[in-house]
Amino acid sequence: MKIYVRNMACESCKVVVKEALEELDITPVKVELGEIETQEEITEEDKKKLNEKIKKVGLELLEKKQGILIEKIRKVIIDYVYNSDEKPNNKFSVLLSEKLNHSYTYLANFFSEVEATTIEQYLIALKVERIKELIIFGEDTFSEIADKLHYSSIAHLSSQFKKVTGLTPSYFKALKEKRRISIQNI
Repeated sequence: MKIYVRNMACESCKVVVKEALEELDITPVKVELGEIETQEEITEEDKKKLNEKIKKVGLELLEKKQGILIEKIRKVIIDYVYNSDEKPNNKFSVLLSEKLNHSYTYLANFFSEVEATTIEQYLIALKVERIKELIIFGEDTFSEIADKLHYSSIAHLSSQFKKVTGLTPSYFKALKEKRRISIQNI
């Protein structure tokens, strides 16, 4: 049985869901971002219990087709930002359309209507959060970050980062370094 979960965006979310399933003696076949597959059918009572457990951490089971499609769109975007190391052959709009078997226009209009933001704005916001993470971890150069996140150049990455945060990536990195020094002086 497939069950869809709203706001499931990271590995720790998967761990929380797996633990909740174990507590309810439900055997998962797989737990992916936004999606659970179980061996057995789950009763409405167990769904309710599962939903209560995962709501504590901001997750929620989805029942309606609208919510399921939104989560599928989010899952593709998250996967693109966090797990896609090689540059795609197509534009993101083509990739999304192919993965979800709908026209990009339909998906974009639907997403905007339900989420009150565009797919592009959501993608940019997610990329900026990923850039922050990579800067904080400090393992990659700006050029490597730009490559990982499919930017055409460091200038493009910097421009988007500054539009969203008000800071340049270099300044953000410097703030992180200042914070590290001040903690070491304690």
